Amino acid sequence: MGEPWLLIETSGRGGFVALAVGDAVVGERTLDPARRQNRDLAPFAAELLSAAGLTPKSLRGVMVSVGPGSYTGLRVGLISAKALAYAVGCELVAVPSFAAVAALAPPELPGVDVISDGLQRLVYAQRYGRAGGLMTATNPLRILTLAEWIATGPTAVSGPGVALADAALDASVMRVSVELRMPTAASLFAAGQGIPPVSRDELFSLEPLYLRPSSAEEQAAKRAAKA
Repeated sequence: MGEPWLLIETSGRGGFVALAVGDAVVGERTLDPARRQNRDLAPFAAELLSAAGLTPKSLRGVMVSVGPGSYTGLRVGLISAKALAYAVGCELVAVPSFAAVAALAPPELPGVDVISDGLQRLVYAQRYGRAGGLMTATNPLRILTLAEWIATGPTAVSGPGVALADAALDASVMRVSVELRMPTAASLFAAGQGIPPVSRDELFSLEPLYLRPSSAEEQAAKRAAKA
C-alpha cells in the first residue's frame, strides 16, 4: 500500500473530501453546500480512513484547495486541513484551485486560461501552458475586468467562469467541456504532487488565494469611508 493523502476541496458551492492511496483515489464524499462546515468535514474524513483501514496518524499529509473561489468555503476547507496537519503532525500541501482545473484540460491543448467569477464584473484569470505533459502556470493569478482578460488573447478557456465570458468570447476560443471545469479529487491529487508541503511556520499563516477583501471586509470599508 502506498502513502495515503487526504484531499479537501471547498472552492465552489459544495466540494468534496477524498482519500488517495499510492497513485489512486480510493474514496470520496461530496459536501452538501447547505452543510459545508468544519464539523461535516471531520466525520467524512474519519469514514474514508476507516473504510481503508487507516487512522489519521497513517496519513502522509493533506492536500487542500486554496482558491480562488468562495471565501467562506475556502476558509472552512483550509482551517480543517490546518487543524488536521497540526494535530497529527502530517504534511500540508496548498493546491491552487486553478492548477487542479488546468490538470483536467484535454491532452491536445498546449495551454489554457482558467477563469472564475471575481464578482462586481471582474474575473480571476490565470494562464497555464503544457510542459513535459503537465500544465504549469505561465503568469500570476490576476483579477481583471472581462474585457482586460479577453484582450490578453486566450486561445482556450476553462474554469467555473466560462459561462460568464461565453457570449463575449470569439468563436475561435476553445471552451473546455463543462464537466472538466471544476477540480476533481484526481486532478487535485495530480496537481498537488508537484507542490512542496508548507513548513511548520507557514502552516499557521497560510491563507486562501483571494486577491480582494471578503464581502464583509468590503462592506466594513464602505461604512468606514462614509463615516
